[in-house]
Amino acid sequence: NIYHSIITYVLFHWCDTFPVLGYDNMTKERDRLLDINNNLTLERDQLQSSYDNLTMERDAIQQKLTPLFTVFLFEEMCFKGWRKFGSSYYYFPNERKNWTESRQYCREMGADLVIINSREEQVRGVNIYAWIGLSDAQTEGNWKWVDGSPLTTVYWRKGEPNDAHKDEDCAVYLNEVVSLNTWNDIPCSYEAGWICEL
Repeated sequence: NIYHSIITYVLFHWCDTFPVLGYDNMTKERDRLLDINNNLTLERDQLQSSYDNLTMERDAIQQKLTPLFTVFLFEEMCFKGWRKFGSSYYYFPNERKNWTESRQYCREMGADLVIINSREEQVRGVNIYAWIGLSDAQTEGNWKWVDGSPLTTVYWRKGEPNDAHKDEDCAVYLNEVVSLNTWNDIPCSYEAGWICEL
């Protein structure tokens, strides 16, 4: 067969030249081949080290990206209809309820009525008459947010809060184009829109 012929030819010629090469030449050839082998081994080890480093970098990047991607998917899937501003999300239902029902609606979604604690958040108001998470129902005149924090930044309309009907214990946001001061106190039993914040 052809392979047998090739092997025979190679061995015949190698054996034929063996005495000519001599021991010194063979030693030099062996050393040259060992050097090549050592260089290839070193190059292989360097490539393996580079591969290992790149694998570690890839894994580190994936660990950083996975939470970001998860947050992105969570936001896309879970916050349909919500508006993001700063680090919070806001929801503006197209319904009307009293203050207690509105708050319950927000809480069932894991949120609560909005707490407005910055000018930027106040300016982000909406084109509705809406409940905010502010009430003095526990102690008249002592306005507190739904998280129990005291009222520090105020945007009351002129003359408000006035407790005009002696039971105006909840605050609404009124859409006022001409002024930042849009809050009014009204009875909690009235029906209005509302703003949830998460």
